[in-house]
Amino acid sequence: MTFTTRQVRKVAVLGANGAMGSGGGELFAADGIETVFLARDHEKAREGLERAQTIAKSEKLADFIRLGTYEHDLPKAVAEADLIFEALAEDLALKQEFFAAVDRHRRPDSIVATVSSGLSIAAIAKGRSEGFQRNFLGIHLFNPPNVITGCEVIPHAGTAPEVVDFVIGLLERRLGRKVVLTADLPAFAGNRVGFKVLNEVAQLALEHGVAFMDTLIGPHTGRAMPPLATVDLVGWDVHRAIVDNLHGHTRDEAHAAFELPAYMAKLMASGHLGDKTPKKGGFYRRVRDGKTTEIYVLDPTRGEYRAAHDSIVDPPDFVTGMKRLNHVGRYREAIGVMLDAEGFEADLLRTVILGYVSYGLNRVGEVVKEARDVDRIMGFGFNWAPPSLLVDLAGAKEMIRALERAKLEVPKVLRADRSGPLFREAHVDIGRFFVG
Repeated sequence: MTFTTRQVRKVAVLGANGAMGSGGGELFAADGIETVFLARDHEKAREGLERAQTIAKSEKLADFIRLGTYEHDLPKAVAEADLIFEALAEDLALKQEFFAAVDRHRRPDSIVATVSSGLSIAAIAKGRSEGFQRNFLGIHLFNPPNVITGCEVIPHAGTAPEVVDFVIGLLERRLGRKVVLTADLPAFAGNRVGFKVLNEVAQLALEHGVAFMDTLIGPHTGRAMPPLATVDLVGWDVHRAIVDNLHGHTRDEAHAAFELPAYMAKLMASGHLGDKTPKKGGFYRRVRDGKTTEIYVLDPTRGEYRAAHDSIVDPPDFVTGMKRLNHVGRYREAIGVMLDAEGFEADLLRTVILGYVSYGLNRVGEVVKEARDVDRIMGFGFNWAPPSLLVDLAGAKEMIRALERAKLEVPKVLRADRSGPLFREAHVDIGRFFVG
């Protein structure tokens, strides 16, 4: 089979019972691709099927999905697959163990992809056959894949260029993804930029409080959810895996921002993982009593929870002003309010948001080729206002002045001569980023 005749008619999903396995499998099956859901046992595989049907809101999805186990069905499923899609736990040794088996049974022309959210693609492929390595890359979907269209494709040095081109075409034209090609560096582009912000806010919460930080860096700043509520949704364990990887394997201007707060590590040791541990909680804990739900907010200094009504924070006037302007579509004026506001709250807000702009656009030339790549993954992977959009709303010259006042590095792309806006994603209603 040559590049010109390559097709994906059958897919084998490893780790099909997990969120990304079932979510990715749903994308393939919903397109009419015959898909095998593989897990440790049939019960786990069926859990993946049921989750995929829930995502698709259709029991008919089962017409395109078969179930199997690693022990009995992996060799045949892998041998028949045009694409092997691995969505196992974020554990390098575990992935390498399974890919050794995949390498034994796959066809020479089949594509193998990992949905890893940040492990080295080259390290995962280490020791595998030349044919495996040529056909191996990362496909980083964002959860839930049926809703979030942003996607990263990550080749390693040995990936064949025609495989990269084919996979991007498959994802964009057939599966409707907005694809960004990234370098094989820790956490790639989206998680590297996004979790810098999330962990920085978690660090600041120790001094300023959870409710205050989520009020200050809320949806009015261009994000679907407040940052600490986002960490709870993602899961503290996932958050820790990403920031630990970045803290241990990067040495850039934001290195300190990737250090997991000690209070989070202490709470994790006693079982606090966010929304996935509702009885323990994370930054927030929801206690259901009959038909009512009481929300409690973490006090990081004490490791205790207080009722939300005791943690209510009145937003600063400039935050209220930004919300009011966003509500009527005056986004440029709202950003102007943020840049002009005075006081420590405004300084704190600018530290985070301007830091996001600086750090994100500084990844151009290192992790991605152009600003549009960062914008696309942050806009359609995280549902955050892209860095370039914030630049355009502020005005490039004013943004440069604001970054300099904040003593943040001005990205080269901002100093480059250019005409027209920096944000270049066509047919996008920018209001979608400010309605959280």
